[in-house]
Amino acid sequence: MREVAMRPKKTTKKTTGGATKKAAKKSLAGKEKSGGFTAEERAAMKERARELKAESGGGAKADGESDVLAKIAAMKGTDNAMATRLHALIKANAPELSPRTWYGMPAYAKDGKVVCFFQSAGKFKARYATLGFSDKAKLDDGAMWSTSFALKEMTAAEEKRIVTLVKKAAG
Repeated sequence: MREVAMRPKKTTKKTTGGATKKAAKKSLAGKEKSGGFTAEERAAMKERARELKAESGGGAKADGESDVLAKIAAMKGTDNAMATRLHALIKANAPELSPRTWYGMPAYAKDGKVVCFFQSAGKFKARYATLGFSDKAKLDDGAMWSTSFALKEMTAAEEKRIVTLVKKAAG
């Protein structure tokens, strides 16, 4: 005769507020889980996948300039103004950098590798925009240097500093 292991009967325990654990799990199913990606991050990853597909020839061939201009046009308020000005500064002062999108953001590349990018404040609901530089940027300065800069507005002083950084980064 075969022995059968006896399992204890499952009971449903109540959580605070009177809901069962199962009901609590179901109610959280559609909400953001801590530690997961935000909707904005998932959207950026999907945009990057589309960019990679277009680069590999699996999709419509991307026109970097028009893609960047379309992303800038979709930005609102100060993000739009700063991105428009940044685009003009980079084109005028680092013509060796070619415009393209990167994770759905305006970016500028040399030899197919992103050197710098503009992340609007609205992209991830931040309080400031970011001018960022990749590891391909030639900004090395000793053992430690900045690779991103917060932007709240573009004055003549910021423009001068950006031009210096972009020229150095393009190397």
